[in-house]
Amino acid sequence: MKALTLPHGSVPLPAFFPDGTRGVVRCVDSADLEGAGVPGIVMNTYHLMTKPGAATIRALGGLHSFCNWQRPIITDSGGFQVFSLLRENPSFGEIRRDGIIFRREGKKVLLSPEKCIQSQLAYGSDVLMALDYCTHPADPYEKQALAVETTIRWGRQSMKAFGKHNSPRQLFGIIQGGDEKSLRKECADALIQQGFSGFGFGGWPLDAKGRLTEDILAYTASLMPGDKIKYAMGIGRPENIVACVAMGYTLFDCVIPTREARHHRLYVFNPEFEKPGQIDLSRPFYKFHYILDDIHRRDKRPVSPLCDCHACTHYSRAYLRHLISIGDSLGSRLATIHNLRFYTMLMELLRYV
Repeated sequence: MKALTLPHGSVPLPAFFPDGTRGVVRCVDSADLEGAGVPGIVMNTYHLMTKPGAATIRALGGLHSFCNWQRPIITDSGGFQVFSLLRENPSFGEIRRDGIIFRREGKKVLLSPEKCIQSQLAYGSDVLMALDYCTHPADPYEKQALAVETTIRWGRQSMKAFGKHNSPRQLFGIIQGGDEKSLRKECADALIQQGFSGFGFGGWPLDAKGRLTEDILAYTASLMPGDKIKYAMGIGRPENIVACVAMGYTLFDCVIPTREARHHRLYVFNPEFEKPGQIDLSRPFYKFHYILDDIHRRDKRPVSPLCDCHACTHYSRAYLRHLISIGDSLGSRLATIHNLRFYTMLMELLRYV
């Protein structure tokens, strides 16, 4: 599949969507995103339910109108928040048979499969994600099996709720199972039968040492139909994206490029990319500029001579360093624009290399 066709546009594949969890990609606006070539954004169903609320978003014309973003939007189900919030502090909520209970500010919020779909339809999302039970690779077999059983049941309920609406949008399922191949296959087989338009790799994709769990990622990709989107959720290191594209994944999202920008780490391709015919993504192909380093204090050059982003075509490394050193928000904005353009350029290379 060379493109993902959605109500708000066609997305060439592979593609990277930055995270706009709460309805905003931090430090930049929609014009900045468009200028960097960003094809779409991932937002989060649960966080948007809490603020400003699904009813408010619907009343304001949906997420595209609310955020002034006319390209595709994927809304994650909120299942990952089970993993991140409840693993950090079990008092934040619990997982029940009928959904997830979150406790916030003295209130209980139920995120059921049906409510998850209804909220995403209210948002006007281009791609909806079915509610899933997320796990860590180190979790025991019994918990992985429970997650698979729950994810399959919630997938069925999500598809039933989605099917009540004659919608041009797409619904993706998420394959769980941890590092257990038998459970991954059980989950994939069941979700394929349910008729999802695409499939995400569910669960934490890194091992205890922060390395990509390549074996289980490749195996899970092999279980997904070749004519469907294969979504490597949460994978964002450039070298990991390259590895996952080789496995067959075509869609990615992560906070990494925007978070790194706010921490003053800027991605740049290695110099050999200036020479035609010498592009090799199988070897280290990028490095960081730590823009606050003193070496950039009087550097008139752009962050990268290979980049055509707004930051690189208008400002020097010295000026960007100055902005960040004085804490001006323009520095974070320009750094974010640059890192996002690096990622969209990487996707362009992966389509043709």
